[in-house]
Amino acid sequence: MTGAPLLQLRAIQKRFPGVHALRGVHLDLHAGEVVALLGENGAGKSTLMKIIGGVEQPDSGEVLVDGAPVVVRDVDTATALGIAFIHQELNPLDNLDVAGNVLLGREPTQWGALRLIDRVRMRETVRAYLDQVGLEVSPDTPMAALSIAGQQLVEVAKALSLDARLIIMDEPTSSLTLVETGRLHEVVRSLRERGVGIIYITHRLGEVRAVADRAVVLRDGANAGTLARDQLTHDNMIGLMVGRDLDLEHETTRAQRGSGFRIEGLRTRRYPQHAVSFAVGRGEILGMAGLVGAGRSELARAIFGIEPPIAGTVSLHGQPLRISKPEDAIRHGICLVPEDRRLSGLVVDLSIRENVSLPALGRYTRYGLIAAAQERQAVAAVCDQLQVRAPSIEVRAATLSGGNQQKVVLAKWLALGPKVLVVDEPTRGIDVGAKAEIYRLLRGLAGEGVSILMISSDMEEILQVSDRVAVMHEGRLTGIVERAECTEQRIMALAVGQPP
Repeated sequence: MTGAPLLQLRAIQKRFPGVHALRGVHLDLHAGEVVALLGENGAGKSTLMKIIGGVEQPDSGEVLVDGAPVVVRDVDTATALGIAFIHQELNPLDNLDVAGNVLLGREPTQWGALRLIDRVRMRETVRAYLDQVGLEVSPDTPMAALSIAGQQLVEVAKALSLDARLIIMDEPTSSLTLVETGRLHEVVRSLRERGVGIIYITHRLGEVRAVADRAVVLRDGANAGTLARDQLTHDNMIGLMVGRDLDLEHETTRAQRGSGFRIEGLRTRRYPQHAVSFAVGRGEILGMAGLVGAGRSELARAIFGIEPPIAGTVSLHGQPLRISKPEDAIRHGICLVPEDRRLSGLVVDLSIRENVSLPALGRYTRYGLIAAAQERQAVAAVCDQLQVRAPSIEVRAATLSGGNQQKVVLAKWLALGPKVLVVDEPTRGIDVGAKAEIYRLLRGLAGEGVSILMISSDMEEILQVSDRVAVMHEGRLTGIVERAECTEQRIMALAVGQPP
């Protein structure tokens, strides 16, 4: 590309107490270019983006916009420069409608000194931005009524309303299905054609090949390398990110189909008209694919007793079970790793030790008192087994990376010796190195005879880890695909309701 880059970062350094977060990082972005920013958790991506967005200040180095040095003192300065940041964790104002979210604080007014909001002009303005991102909803639609995908597109529309020339997208598809991801990618390509520069942060390497012009890779706070479009291979990206080879190939487990976990005629409260039946063999990883709203998470909650089913039976090793609450499921050896680990899987203000021992606290209690030494020994052993990276088991769960938080959630169930493990989106927001470790953990548990139901919206993950794949569409099971017949096309056809 010719001309000065839209954005240039030169030798950016940033230190926090005890951490050298950025070590002389360089990055260029041209108008009409999509640059993927890759790296494991802790590589420095978030710190670098906060510096661009005016949330943090560099200790040294230079930021240039259109070739001229600038000081991005705060978020308002970044906005004035045409920089918009779409965060991974969306924070929409659910009590407002779409128009109110897009033009918050910038609403058009009428009647002079009265400064009454001009709702007609507001709707017309927002409608134009919604059309640009392909979101076919009314500006009057409450934000709470939108899916995560819809809320993501509202954030993009808001960025456009700010006349953003540079948009930072942090894990924009982490909560989206393949269909919704494809829609967002179309928006990204449209923005690129209009000259908007995009920094695209993702752990889904397939997306990098789909949308990026090149990739900049960080490792341990420094530049690990840059990959041109024709160099964006899976192995090249992983090699720069982790500095080592990762074996992510599928390993078939020795599943015993006849003896394991089975549900028959299960009807959830959301989809009472559809009965779901399937089995997960001992030592099998059954992947469960489907679009958002297909009913997979509802099924998981029903199995675990959070929202008991209105009909159907659950059996384990041929024995029917009665599950009306999570305590029943846990007592029978059924454990759930929920979709939102921070909200539902952890008590983030408690320590690793307290989180891991919480479900099994009765094991360490004598006469109403906790046997602290026994508890610490048991928790330390399981954390060592799962390679939880933390200075101590006494640190708060909130301080851990996403991958280590997920390991803590797994650790608390592993300490109970589960017979069935239901994992809902097990690697959402987790870097490629931690993903490989989670996959090895799941395969290791399967190798010990645990029946695993893995719900995932990541097609690479489904194809990589599953022994078979069950597919759901609007509350019904549309098919179960054997490993040898698993293709993305076949799974997607079942996910949209086409017959097998």
